[in-house]
Amino acid sequence: MRFWISCLLMLASPLAAETQTYRFVWQGAGDYELHGALSFDTREVIGTMVTENEVQCFEINGFHQGDPVGRWALGQLTETTTWRLHFVPDQSAFVPFGFFIEQPQAWNMNGYGDNCGDAGFGFNIGSQAQDICIDNQLIWESQITPERPFPAQRDDGYEFGPDACRPLMLLGALQP
Repeated sequence: MRFWISCLLMLASPLAAETQTYRFVWQGAGDYELHGALSFDTREVIGTMVTENEVQCFEINGFHQGDPVGRWALGQLTETTTWRLHFVPDQSAFVPFGFFIEQPQAWNMNGYGDNCGDAGFGFNIGSQAQDICIDNQLIWESQITPERPFPAQRDDGYEFGPDACRPLMLLGALQP
């Protein structure tokens, strides 16, 4: 029995995730801010940029004058959710507007700020601004210039909320 367990562990070792986690704080206008984090398996990343498809865990929490105003996490993703993300690990930064991506960040928020949901929360970087959405309303007072850098800090010890991660695939679910 021990032999088989050892064999399974050796086979599973190459499959071990090489996860990196980054936390971030966004400072908007009008005393709005957003705190959050993302993680991804480096083996899943194609090229030098992480996109929404490679993100394993993600959450954002919004604040106004220090009081909570909303939250969104990857576990809340549906077929109709606006979800775009572009992150450059080598620069520890999200892509702002002005490079080669028209709307580089759309986290439960489209460019109009009208689809983050009732009692919902979202964030967006587009051609007009970096801003947030609360209860399907664009918060004009939160807007800052779309080109402003948006850095993140590596923090592999960050603890995500229970709804922040994609479900893990079970080995038993893999079928030829």
